[in-house]
Amino acid sequence: MSEPRPVLVVTSLNDPTADVVLSELHGRGVPAVRFDSGDFPASLSVEAEITEHGIQGHISTPSRTADLANIRSLYYRRPSGFAFPYLGEQDARFAVTQARYGFGGVLASLPGCLYVNHPHRIGDAEFKPSGLAAAVEAGFDVPPTLITSNPDTARAFVMRHGPAIYKPLHNPVYLVDGVSSVVTVAEVAADDIDERVAGTAHLFQQLVPKTADVRVTVIGAKTFCARIDSDLMDWRTDYSRLRYTPIDAPPGIEHALHRYLDRFGLVFGAFDFAVDADGRWWFLECNPSGQWYWLEPETGLPMLAAMADLLERTS
Repeated sequence: MSEPRPVLVVTSLNDPTADVVLSELHGRGVPAVRFDSGDFPASLSVEAEITEHGIQGHISTPSRTADLANIRSLYYRRPSGFAFPYLGEQDARFAVTQARYGFGGVLASLPGCLYVNHPHRIGDAEFKPSGLAAAVEAGFDVPPTLITSNPDTARAFVMRHGPAIYKPLHNPVYLVDGVSSVVTVAEVAADDIDERVAGTAHLFQQLVPKTADVRVTVIGAKTFCARIDSDLMDWRTDYSRLRYTPIDAPPGIEHALHRYLDRFGLVFGAFDFAVDADGRWWFLECNPSGQWYWLEPETGLPMLAAMADLLERTS
């Protein structure tokens, strides 16, 4: 009798969402192998052969070994990057590249594996311009948006579409007095824009006069909507001030959600919408690796079971 097919969970060491998913899978008797790809090659190894049947071989952690040809699904969360601090700069750069395209390439090519989500598709969907264009194609309402490095163009956009906001195109971590911080969404006036805009790309967007936010989590074929009430421009800046209510999506939204995900080849997405006084939902973004479990205790929405069903491949 063959061994049950395992689920691979690829994430960093401190990931509470992965912890609860693994606990749920364990309770169902579904084998799982967790690792951080950043542990390669110190405590993580791979041996993979390209054969007429696809990739064959094994991946091994200090406590588990998984057959690469027999993986049920792969839950790709937020692993740390490859690092070779003991090497010189050039050798480390070479080693990181080989690890990414070698070990990473193997993980991205597992035969018969369901990816939640595929790392390459995550990368595609994380580009905000691509996501906003895909949202328009899917049928969502998207606020007027400008991406530019031209101060005059930015100033004219804000004067035409104000009130407007600035938001980062991607949010790398900044250390401020040794504390991890991020660049926050902020309202911007035409007078705020100066020649520093020419230093890189910037995203400006018309401010939606919202009455609430909505987080929509799509897990496979299941959709979970939570209204978020606060007085914050960006609700992620202070979770203690949020109030949550499970709601249903308006007509047309669910179809557009799946059109969007299909455009990128995703089976999971965490969507953010702003809701105006007329009840109109405005698309802000979709995070293909977004957090979701914190909403379950707040709303009772059965998202953990849905994620485990997806990874177990019973849904």
